Amino acid sequence: MSNSNAIHQVIDRSEHKDALTRLASHQTFWVFIAALLACLALTIFTDTFATERNIFNVTRNFAFVGIIALGMTAVIASGGIDLSVGSTVALSAMAVAVLMSSGLPIWVGIPAALLVAALVGMVNGALIAYAGMPPFVVTLGMLSVARSLAMVLSNNKMIYEFGPDHALLLQLGGGATYGIPNPVIVLVVLTALTAFLFRWTRWGQHLFAIGGNEQAAKLTGIPVKHLKISVYVFAALMAGITGVLEVGWLGGVTTNLGQAMELTVIAAAVIGGANLAGGVGTAFGAVVGALLIEVIRNSLILLGISTFWQGAFVGTFIVIAVAFDRFRNFRSSE
Repeated sequence: MSNSNAIHQVIDRSEHKDALTRLASHQTFWVFIAALLACLALTIFTDTFATERNIFNVTRNFAFVGIIALGMTAVIASGGIDLSVGSTVALSAMAVAVLMSSGLPIWVGIPAALLVAALVGMVNGALIAYAGMPPFVVTLGMLSVARSLAMVLSNNKMIYEFGPDHALLLQLGGGATYGIPNPVIVLVVLTALTAFLFRWTRWGQHLFAIGGNEQAAKLTGIPVKHLKISVYVFAALMAGITGVLEVGWLGGVTTNLGQAMELTVIAAAVIGGANLAGGVGTAFGAVVGALLIEVIRNSLILLGISTFWQGAFVGTFIVIAVAFDRFRNFRSSE
């Protein structure tokens, strides 16, 4: 073996080792491994986890959380928080249900529902960006306002008939294409779109810039106020899409839809690697975080453990994820 070949092999092994080291340093990698190990353990210790019906339900259920987590990751990465996503789900779901039950076609109902969701995000973003109000306060208030509007819109009644396009709406949220639940297909498309926006567009670069250091971003000429509005509109649209899909899945809608979903979505984003201090987050991480949470929820049911423990597990994972991030930052600063 020549000296040049030996040198090339050493370089290749070094690069391979560096790649593995970089991969292992990412929180998303370990969360993904944890989700895979959990799935493997459930497959071994239960007879029902790996069944076709259960896998179908797990993937469909985690898709709803994953879609909203994409928007939440964008908000957290920009240095904000959105506590109104659950209520936005309810409002958009009620909007499409009310319009379609009155006889309007689905191609009118869905755009109108997404427009309503976008308006919620626009109000949130405007109050935060231009009025200088804290995101926590603004979105906490919108949590109550949006759900109240859903109650007014429906007179607080359940709607389960959706006019001439009833079957089409049910197929959209509850059906499947080539055996894959339609919400999962929507999640895959939106994840690819979000990943592209984060990595390859000026919008994504500016988003992480203001999350990392807002004052520095302003000095470089980034339109911070306009960008903040767009981020909250993006998050609200993800919630709006989820609302439409959930109506089709459930076959009906009530005003308690999406209640307490905020914690689950924030947990998915944080567990997936989003830094609550801003400036960090990935689309894939949001999906992986949502997957782990759904696997945990499903495992509690299959193992006969009270679902009351779900909140304890989710809260513990949030603390662990944040602690891991703080420890990693401390090590890198040494």
